[in-house]
Amino acid sequence: MKEVKIEDFKITSEINISDLPTHVDLDADKKELKEALRDVSKDLADIQNAMYAHGKYSVLFCIQGMDTAGKDSLIREVFKEFNVRGIVAHSFKKPTDLELKHDYLWRHYIALPARGKFGIFNRTHYENVLVTRVHPNYLMYENMPDINSVADVDDAFWDRRFEEINNFEKHIADNGTIIFKFFLNLSKEEQKNRLLRRLNRPDKHWKFSADDLKERKLWDKYQACYEDVLNRSSKPHAPWFNIPADDKPTARYIVAKILYEILTTYKDIREPELPAKEKANIDVYKQELNDE
Repeated sequence: MKEVKIEDFKITSEINISDLPTHVDLDADKKELKEALRDVSKDLADIQNAMYAHGKYSVLFCIQGMDTAGKDSLIREVFKEFNVRGIVAHSFKKPTDLELKHDYLWRHYIALPARGKFGIFNRTHYENVLVTRVHPNYLMYENMPDINSVADVDDAFWDRRFEEINNFEKHIADNGTIIFKFFLNLSKEEQKNRLLRRLNRPDKHWKFSADDLKERKLWDKYQACYEDVLNRSSKPHAPWFNIPADDKPTARYIVAKILYEILTTYKDIREPELPAKEKANIDVYKQELNDE
């Protein structure tokens, strides 16, 4: 199997989204990829256990992609070895009435992982510069003081929103949150194939919505918005990774490997040792238990 090199996927300079790959060949079959993913996932679970005991860092795992890109299944497979106490997942849908009474980042702030835990954002705060940019009429539900109609949503509005999102991530990174942002880059042809599979298999019908086809017609608009997101918000403290998503097993392994390679650079994440007094009395404690 070919080595996964982080620099091949990390967005570090301005990109044209049409130049980013949607498929990569790691020279491995599905069985090899599944076994490799299982091994890395177990290693990640060990890191999370140490991080939970250490209690100084949290991890925010952000995943974005077009419909059918494989977000749900990737989360399931990458994190299946984790202790459930150390991981919390959030899937951000249409804002609730309560959420709309707050600023757009509020629901993301309150969902951030506590120190020692992994937090998963399945669709993220970037929906606020993706879906709302493709459908600016959605912004009217936010009832903002300076936005009375779609005509008020100009370039300056989006500039401000990107600045707010970047500041949000810088703030939480400075306070101990390790941020990963993964864009599952799916080709339009593969999305078509996956939608057809949902229609052709009765057990997958529940996953299909007619709205999927409406959104597919806006493919080019979404791609332009994703390109802007990648170019304007990939920062050293919160980088974006382009993950070729046409092959699900390959995408899952690449994501897991990137997580592992970066987290192992944090040499201070380790289980705390027993206080010196208790450590010196381990044999005494053992004897006390054996004498019961």
